[in-house]
Amino acid sequence: MRTSILAAWAVAATAVALPAQADKLDDIIASGTLRCAVVLDFPPMGSRDAQNNPIGFDVDYCSDLAAALGVTAEVVETTFPERIPALMSGSVDVAVASTSDTLERAKTVGFTIPYYSFENAVVANEKVEMSNWEGMKGKVVGATAGTYEAIWLEGKVKEWGEGEFRPYQNQADVFLALSQGQLDATVSTVEVAEANVKSGNFPGIKIVDKAPMVPDYVALITLREEYGLINYMNLFINQQVRTGRYAELYKKWVGEGEPADLTVKGVYR
Repeated sequence: MRTSILAAWAVAATAVALPAQADKLDDIIASGTLRCAVVLDFPPMGSRDAQNNPIGFDVDYCSDLAAALGVTAEVVETTFPERIPALMSGSVDVAVASTSDTLERAKTVGFTIPYYSFENAVVANEKVEMSNWEGMKGKVVGATAGTYEAIWLEGKVKEWGEGEFRPYQNQADVFLALSQGQLDATVSTVEVAEANVKSGNFPGIKIVDKAPMVPDYVALITLREEYGLINYMNLFINQQVRTGRYAELYKKWVGEGEPADLTVKGVYR
């Protein structure tokens, strides 16, 4: 018995003597650079200007986070399906990429509290007769593979028992297919739908209706075990809201009006 107690004390003493392990937050600060995965075919959250420079809400959000950390922001362009692989491979430190906070994804990566919330719109080819979201029934619809919109749309097609769902690699391919008549309709965030219709880059498309989907809360993500960085980013998001910076970015990239509420009634405020 005495031997066991002494052995336990020795283990405890050794544990106390061990130096603290640096985490991702320390690594980022030490490196002087924050590498953010950002989707750049998703205006107004992420896109490129006439000089091919990354711009958008998510780009500015990455820059703000880097400034808070005292480091330089580096935007790493990714598609929606590449966001989590980029984190897992170590190519980026965080993803500021409008990532829906699903329970399935949380098995792999760590989520912060929401930093933005989307509502979704039904967008159709102008040649397709459709007056509301239910008009998608029996049609050829598509969305970016693995996204909240794709999961919902594919589920609807299965529920209806008719029509066809087509997955695409990125958002630009979805809207190009819609414009060319390869798709009858898609579902995207209201912000993206309005931006793409207004841009003129995808002629022959129209916004039909809002999709009856629950708000799409999106979060910053990093490796699941990086609690120090996740806690820091949670506080950062909180301060973005209470300092008015969140509202400022909303006005700059989305437009006038109140920015989306980030709270869930009955859960957290």
